[in-house]
Amino acid sequence: MLKKQIESFINEEANSQLIDIEKAYAQKHALLNGVTTVETIPLQFQVIERCLKETEELIAEETTSFLTNSVHYLKEHANEFMFVASERFDVIRVDSFALEFDGAFGVYSALFGLRLQKKYSEFLHSYFKAHLHHDKMTYSAAFSGEDGLWEINLALDALDGFSEQQSFDEVLAQLYSLVFGLLEELEVAICH
Repeated sequence: MLKKQIESFINEEANSQLIDIEKAYAQKHALLNGVTTVETIPLQFQVIERCLKETEELIAEETTSFLTNSVHYLKEHANEFMFVASERFDVIRVDSFALEFDGAFGVYSALFGLRLQKKYSEFLHSYFKAHLHHDKMTYSAAFSGEDGLWEINLALDALDGFSEQQSFDEVLAQLYSLVFGLLEELEVAICH
């Protein structure tokens, strides 16, 4: 799962570029033997959009500088959601992330599709229960047989260390790490 993805990044080019968590994984699994240079890079996005919740109509395409804003922006603009896509999301089997402030529950939410077989339902639920902590709604996960993916809606407030003062960059890195960790634990469970 992850191992093949990370190996392909390392083998594709002489100067490999990995995100922190990917590099730690590669070191842990001795995938960097003989690799001369591994550059640590931040998560990069090809699409950053602000959209209206009601209609999903595009308000504006943003540049990466927008991601330095705190996620509190979503509370101040409760009629909007932010949509981001990255080629790197293929590693964690996620199509994209949509971030919003959910006024009904009073929490910040992330919505995303996770390409994972339905048979891993029990593992998925136990992982989220173990890694998300909040007194309000923490997550919902529904499998879409039509799309072959899990539709996940999770409260950002349930992430360890989450604060509405964090930048979008920081929160997206946290989400990437959460899903990466899920796949890493699943990989271990499958192999044993």
